[in-house]
Amino acid sequence: MLVPIQAECSTKSLEQAKRKIQEALLNSDPLGTLKMIDNIQQLGIGHHFEEEIKVLLERVLDCYTDHDLFATSLHFRLLRHNGFTTSSDIFKKFCDKSGNFKESLSKDIWGMLSLYEASYLGAEGEELLHKAMDFSKAHLHNAIPHLGSQVSMHVARSLILPRHLKMAKLEAKNYIDEYSHASNQIPALLELAKLDYNMAQSLHQRELGEICRWWKELGLVGRLGFGRDRPAECFLWTLGIFPEPSYSNCRIELTKTICILLVMDDIFDTYGSLDELVLFTEAIRRWDLDAMEQLPEYMKICYMALYNTTNEIAYRIQKEHGLTVVAHLKRTWIDIFEAFLEEAKWFNKGYMPTFREYLNNGVISAGSYMAMVHATFLIGDSISKEIISMMKPYPRLFSCSGKILRLWDDLGTSTEEQERGDNSCSIQCHMRENKISDENESRKHIRELIGKLWQELNGVAMNTNQPWSIVKASLNMARTAQVIYQHGDDKSTYSVDDYVQTLLFTP
Repeated sequence: MLVPIQAECSTKSLEQAKRKIQEALLNSDPLGTLKMIDNIQQLGIGHHFEEEIKVLLERVLDCYTDHDLFATSLHFRLLRHNGFTTSSDIFKKFCDKSGNFKESLSKDIWGMLSLYEASYLGAEGEELLHKAMDFSKAHLHNAIPHLGSQVSMHVARSLILPRHLKMAKLEAKNYIDEYSHASNQIPALLELAKLDYNMAQSLHQRELGEICRWWKELGLVGRLGFGRDRPAECFLWTLGIFPEPSYSNCRIELTKTICILLVMDDIFDTYGSLDELVLFTEAIRRWDLDAMEQLPEYMKICYMALYNTTNEIAYRIQKEHGLTVVAHLKRTWIDIFEAFLEEAKWFNKGYMPTFREYLNNGVISAGSYMAMVHATFLIGDSISKEIISMMKPYPRLFSCSGKILRLWDDLGTSTEEQERGDNSCSIQCHMRENKISDENESRKHIRELIGKLWQELNGVAMNTNQPWSIVKASLNMARTAQVIYQHGDDKSTYSVDDYVQTLLFTP
């Protein structure tokens, strides 16, 4: 953790590096500017240059109609990544008369990689971008054995997970290491990225310390004698959703709700009887302290923890943003417990829902709506009456992101939950509905469905009236879901504990 003198020196160095980068941005040619913006955002320091990036991208909005594959793809990706509307028709010039991408393009490796990365920002119905993804992916796979070690490593990493799907904080950590070995690096960029990362890490350590103290004082798991005790994992979620340093309060408050959610999930999955779960859900619907009198003692503890924490968060939002939101926050919890109860009833009856039935309920029980509604009000950015009215029914922006979360959750936890005898998840529902005996076949289908949901999410993100800060948080929730759950689906990837150690404690 930075001591005060170190922090003061770091702040001075950071400001000096920022000035150098601002000068370089203003003096670059259009392509150089795009490359620099790309590096700035990949290094995780875009929050220092939001206004400059917006102005510069507005300047080049229509400048790339006659450029090569690399520049055109980079231009397209940066515009969409930063919330600008731009047509995929810009790629038609790279297609033959049949509408397919010209085979001659495959010789341009950096152009192909740029096209591949751009294709992941495609929306539903953008067939040209779907073709671009298949075309570039196939040629890049074939090219890897013939490339130099550094280039092949770069291409291989992108093929495993494209930029658009990566958790921003984790990508910044990895790219700082990669950029430090780049022959064409801009020293001021690297200096700022390292300073910013270490200062932010010190901030995150303080945030986690505050959360752990709150969790210990709440004493929920200790008093219950059961339940998941994972404040660091919950904080990793919010670090993924809110990577910018300015969202410190958002991370802390949302982490509190996720910590409580995990314990509530354990009650409904393994601990409570069906009669108790019905009583608890009815008490939550009433949302007053008298309602908990009929509950078993362990449920009273949970009820009080949830009731007090939610009201405290609502008070903070009222104080900071002037928004009266307790009714909206309460509703998200009522919806979660009703979804939990539905799953408990299915389990008790031995009923396996259809895949659609499961997913429509599962997107709620995963906590995605709860997280995004809390996030919206905690950010408090340009929240109008119109935005508040869009919270019911929940926006499609939230449901797309939430379905991706739910499906990654199932891919990552299904094996463990089936061994415990828990409820069936999307994998088992799909297997039964389609008379499939091989679990891997259903897993493949669900990964393909996640890909389609990303296309839907991209389209919604381009056309929503929600503030851009909320759009980014929704995209980030979907990205973070893969980081949290992928190890359960693929043991060769890092575990959550590995990521916590890497992001919070490794300089």
